[in-house]
Amino acid sequence: ATARLPERLEEIGAAALRAGEVAVVTLAGGAGSRWSQGAGVVKPLNPFARLAGRHRNFIEIHLAKSRRSSRIYGTPLPHIITTSYLTHRAIADALEDDCDHEGPLLLSPGRSVGLRMVPMVRDLRFTREETPRQVLDVQAEKVQESLHSALINWSRSQGEGSDYVDNLPDQCIHPVGHWYELPHLLRNGVLRGLLEERPQLQYLMMHNIDTVGAHIDPGLLGLHISTQAAMTAEVIHRRLEDRGGGLARIDGRVRLVEGLALPREEIEFRLTYYNTNTFWIHIDRLLGTLDLERTDLDDERRVAEALRHMAARMPTYVTLKEVKKRWGRGQEDVFPVTQFEKLWGDMTALPEMDCGYVVVPRMRGQQLKEVAQLDGWLRDGSAAYVEGLCDWPN
Repeated sequence: ATARLPERLEEIGAAALRAGEVAVVTLAGGAGSRWSQGAGVVKPLNPFARLAGRHRNFIEIHLAKSRRSSRIYGTPLPHIITTSYLTHRAIADALEDDCDHEGPLLLSPGRSVGLRMVPMVRDLRFTREETPRQVLDVQAEKVQESLHSALINWSRSQGEGSDYVDNLPDQCIHPVGHWYELPHLLRNGVLRGLLEERPQLQYLMMHNIDTVGAHIDPGLLGLHISTQAAMTAEVIHRRLEDRGGGLARIDGRVRLVEGLALPREEIEFRLTYYNTNTFWIHIDRLLGTLDLERTDLDDERRVAEALRHMAARMPTYVTLKEVKKRWGRGQEDVFPVTQFEKLWGDMTALPEMDCGYVVVPRMRGQQLKEVAQLDGWLRDGSAAYVEGLCDWPN
């Protein structure tokens, strides 16, 4: 779909939009650590680019795109923003103070929290010995070796793999990955309430907060409807800066594979297509993979059991992060910790999940993970492309 799709697909998608069969789900529960370099800001509320005369944040841009779609197709487009314990209060306060959205706007709070752990010695050694790093001069290398040995001794003394609790609470817990954000819709009642209000709702477009070019495209929606797939994933042609997995054939099956699942970093660069983490989802077929129906959403226990069963089938990735422990009077130490994540792209590995894949233009699928990408994003026309998709409030 890097060129315009057939007109018949656009007509199918436009009809579904006019009938109110579509809603947007924006994932905004993550920490955005690459964007802020660990500064602890709420990325969705960061005014990062000047569009239409003023600086706009990520949420403003996505709501402006939904506003435009609502006016074009004459039906208010529901927009759901998923949050976590890190982002919910800030986003709720910001929307309460300044929000001019015409369609249904819902927050989907997530309450899944992970407890960080003391890393295993083998994890620290692997990071030191196997991952790429700059080789320093002799004296600097001695300092790094001494630091590495000190961290190994710290891990042993604290207990490898034990709960990390020797710090402030917000340094000991972490969000558990975007796989949980759509299941939260089923558990917190947001999707159930929306389906009761709009029983005609059939499809969700789910995307990351930083995929600013993603919007309700009637052609792509029509393509998803015509294939009758449970889920259609959008991918783009990979560039060097695209990190995080892509489209691969594994054991004869085409699926998305996460970069964390690959044994060597260079394998990722041999994948032609990059996962944008934008998905078109058929609600009833997704519920079918969980052995649920719409009527089951009223049964909290059954929904929780179905999601726990599915979570047990999903891969769990263990990653190393750094936390600060402040001793006071300007003294602080940085310690490595491990945390776990589950990622939505692994749903494409399920044999019962009928998935399709579509290659979209880079301006639509590019993700803004780091501030350093903004210069190129402004220069290559992507910012102007996004501005043309928006209908700003008066």
